[in-house]
Amino acid sequence: MATATETTSSHSHTTSVTQIVRPARSFRGSLMLPGDKSISHRYAMLAGYAEGTTKLENFSSGQDPHSSLGCMKAMGAKVEFDGKDIHVTGVGGKLQQPAGDLDCGNSGSTMRMLAGLVAGQQGEFRFIGDESLTVRPMERIRKPLELMGAKIDLTEGHAPMTIHGASSYGGLKAIDFESPIASAQVKTAVLFAGLEAAGTTSIAESVRTRDHSEHALRAFGVKLERKDNRLHIEGGQKLKAIHSVTIPGDMSSAAFFLCAALLFEDSNLVLDSLGVNPTRAAMLDVVTAMGGVVKVLDVQEQHGEMVGTIQVNRGHEGLKGVDISGELAAQLIDELPVIAAIAPFSRDGVKIRDARELRVKESDRIALVVKNLRAMGAEVTEHEDGMDIPGGQTLRGGVVDSGLDHRITMAFSIAALRAQGETEIHGAEAASVSFPEFYTWLDELAVR
Repeated sequence: MATATETTSSHSHTTSVTQIVRPARSFRGSLMLPGDKSISHRYAMLAGYAEGTTKLENFSSGQDPHSSLGCMKAMGAKVEFDGKDIHVTGVGGKLQQPAGDLDCGNSGSTMRMLAGLVAGQQGEFRFIGDESLTVRPMERIRKPLELMGAKIDLTEGHAPMTIHGASSYGGLKAIDFESPIASAQVKTAVLFAGLEAAGTTSIAESVRTRDHSEHALRAFGVKLERKDNRLHIEGGQKLKAIHSVTIPGDMSSAAFFLCAALLFEDSNLVLDSLGVNPTRAAMLDVVTAMGGVVKVLDVQEQHGEMVGTIQVNRGHEGLKGVDISGELAAQLIDELPVIAAIAPFSRDGVKIRDARELRVKESDRIALVVKNLRAMGAEVTEHEDGMDIPGGQTLRGGVVDSGLDHRITMAFSIAALRAQGETEIHGAEAASVSFPEFYTWLDELAVR
């Protein structure tokens, strides 16, 4: 069993949780994961913006999407929880100026995507967040939104961020935008602003990113088309509530348990109602490349999203290595920490390149992965945009510094299942940002 201890800082009055993770003999079981975090964000925002009431089933249990719900509530949407589902009654396209700051917590998704939704509104909107969010880059959304006519104040390129709604001084105008970075959040901010812009806004991506926003917009009645590798959205469209939508299980959360299943010969993992959107399913391709046997037992379409039940075992050849770079690195940006964490146990090692974006997430994830692998006795070479991790290594239980980053916390909890001796995960409370149930389910699935 994994056990947790709490310590309280007398200076900050915050509680830090240290989780003890013991080695396991196997990894087996079945479960249905909480709703996809990325999809939950988008449905929370669009349901709050639309006309009518939308019922959201299996909404993410993580803190970040609930920050999005809180911001929509502060701008006039009605949010009710009936003990199982969330009911959101929208504002019919007219967001209210909030009485105070819009607190995004730890959520860059909330801040960046909502910036697009409020850019064409009337009033002033000031976004704040926790300490880690105030060092994450926001220029990437200011540039396209200002091209559309928005007025945005940043603090040296970062939050706090104040947006002066453009309807107060002439409104937004459509643009044709070439996104310089692979970012679904930037794409979404531009598409959301395009709803309020005069004319048809288009956006092209150098690397195609997750397309949850496109599916969500269409689900709420928006006409959106892709032509010549460009997305086009016409301004002035009205959103209508969806009677009910079930959010599929989160692939980024599944990644931790998928990697755990790769660590043991006799593993057997079944995940029900999992989102297998093709722009997110690259993780399943990597699991297969690393020696996993993935069986898709059932696939259905729900509001444009593909949802299925999958079974994963480790193949007879064991855990193999993999090289990840280019477009694949962009598609797997959230899953790279856990892939790296299990890399020492692979036969051939793992090489990661073109993942510089990891350095500006909730933490510098490249630096923290390297630091913690070395703390557990692994050899690893750090690069500006990735790392090289040789295979055939043994990890020993050690002390892991999570940097209060949820993905680092969970990634090294998975690596600890095959380490020699117990591992201490400091700052384990960070897991609740995206996956509050993580340690409970890890204990249920790990065979000891």
